[in-house]
Amino acid sequence: AGTSTGSKRNTETTAPDAGAPAERIYEIFPEDHRQPYNMRDVLDCLLDKGHLDEFQADYAKEIITGHASIRGIQVGVITNARGMFRDPAGGSPKFGGIIYTESAEKVAYFIETCNRHRTPLLFIQDVSGFMVGAEAEHSGIIRAGARFVEAMATAMVPKVVLTMNHASGAGYYAMAGQGFDPDFIFSWPTGRMGVMEGESAAQAVFGSQLEKLRAKGEGPGKELETEIDRVKETYDRELDAKYAAARGFVDAVIAPEDTRDALELALRVSLNYSGPHLGQFVLPETQSQIEWEVSEFVVVAWDFLCDSVSPWLILRASRCR
Repeated sequence: AGTSTGSKRNTETTAPDAGAPAERIYEIFPEDHRQPYNMRDVLDCLLDKGHLDEFQADYAKEIITGHASIRGIQVGVITNARGMFRDPAGGSPKFGGIIYTESAEKVAYFIETCNRHRTPLLFIQDVSGFMVGAEAEHSGIIRAGARFVEAMATAMVPKVVLTMNHASGAGYYAMAGQGFDPDFIFSWPTGRMGVMEGESAAQAVFGSQLEKLRAKGEGPGKELETEIDRVKETYDRELDAKYAAARGFVDAVIAPEDTRDALELALRVSLNYSGPHLGQFVLPETQSQIEWEVSEFVVVAWDFLCDSVSPWLILRASRCR
């Protein structure tokens, strides 16, 4: 297969080391999946020289976007931060792992930018879902979330996914989940993929019963407790990365120290395909191919703009292939 103009540029660079040794990830990443950690410290172990040219760093801090490279291959990085982030304007704090209206808009714009510049996308997942509630709806979460998903689903560049921790609910799909057919999906052994966590599932199933019992001043009986524990255990078992891998939902479960090797291989393989990186369900093949070729012409035309060759001759030649 041939390579596109953008992919040639991406692979013609040297391959510096990461900013920190991969083994340091074991010190950064908490044993308890509910505990916060510094995502930028993790990125330091994955990206060349630990460098991230961050996009809108002071806006929607609960999600991190920026341009970086992995073994010399340029990528657009999209990842969830963890922890609590105060609103400088005095509004409600934001919690990492949750997608808000502002973060959805930020990511959508970043994806569109990367798509225009032919930059592959790397989604690093630790997402619990979209924000819900009246305040979120009034802020436009449905509109912004739809734009996020549309930008991701229609981006024609390679999409590689790494699940580090949570990958829950609609947030999982927005972060290039398996249903949108990204080029590669990897998971660390700590990955947890599912509709929701076991605690949330138990609350959804038995919440009304527990509320009625509390109103009467009673606690759950032994039979109800057994049922609650059974739901939690089932979800915890099926959230495991090995469960997802056994069913083909991820391409490989990898160790943190092997992540750069896996990502480099995935990016190089993906870039070797010159067509649009779209699931067959997104756009009809003919339409997507037309859009890809027009976009490719724009890139080539820009490269030749400073030379004496007319871009329109290039377009005419491309139509005669």
